[in-house]
Amino acid sequence: MRAIQIDRFGTPDVLGIVNAPEPEPGPGEVLIRTVATSLNPVDDKTREGAIGEGTPPLPMTLGWDLAGIVVDGGATGLRAGERVIAMSHQLSTGRGTWADLVALPAEAVAAAPQSVSLAEAATLPLPGLTALQTLDWLAVKAGERLLIAGAAGAVGGLALQIARARGAQVDALVSRDAHVAFAHDHGAGFVTTDRNALQDRHYDAVFDTFGAFVTEAVADGGRYASIATQAGPVPDLSSRGVRTTVNQVREDGAGLNELTELVDDGSLQLRMHSAFGLHEIQAAHARFLQGGLAGKIAVVF
Repeated sequence: MRAIQIDRFGTPDVLGIVNAPEPEPGPGEVLIRTVATSLNPVDDKTREGAIGEGTPPLPMTLGWDLAGIVVDGGATGLRAGERVIAMSHQLSTGRGTWADLVALPAEAVAAAPQSVSLAEAATLPLPGLTALQTLDWLAVKAGERLLIAGAAGAVGGLALQIARARGAQVDALVSRDAHVAFAHDHGAGFVTTDRNALQDRHYDAVFDTFGAFVTEAVADGGRYASIATQAGPVPDLSSRGVRTTVNQVREDGAGLNELTELVDDGSLQLRMHSAFGLHEIQAAHARFLQGGLAGKIAVVF
């Protein structure tokens, strides 16, 4: 089968399509034929060697996101022919999804949304689970005030919509004027590009997607979650009774099922900037590096 692998770190030209052995699903695993995947910042960092300690050994198959068709569900309850999505924690397991066939634990797999194509569905798993799991940690209730820093990004844009579907009052800090309309259109109330315009100690919870560390915005006794691992820990706010975390995504089929329901009921809109074929993987990475994307890049098998 085909797989996209690297045998060294570097620029997109280290990405190559190789002939790899087909995986053999073990107990509790499901074999999936990949229809599409997508690019995430972690894929880019892994390719260039920026992850450091904990990177799987070379050569490695890259990829976290997956949308495809069940080939063999074994005893998992999933049936051949079902459309599914999944996220593989590639860094911790070494199971990359950029391959024709992928074997994953059934607990990491969910039904794909019916209202979008599998190419669009492939843009959902990693950013969607990051948004959902962080919101779950923040435990924002209906009517509470939530600030999202980076509300127009891949994770922030999904978090904005999920939080609104849960009844939260959401304000947004975005990086550029061009992002203001997106945040307003997807349910944010107050939207600003100026962190100094945020009210001090106003929000029950803050979801920080890029290391903004707008810690004065969270109310005493509130919650502050960052997903910007590269920015380091959130400053200690325990003197104000504020709980803090740097949240890291985990495989979560139940969470994916919740995201699928939100897509199919119209609460969650996906953004796909463009789709590249498998043999265009180097061009897909080059486009990713240019930035300015209004959505994610999908790779179609």
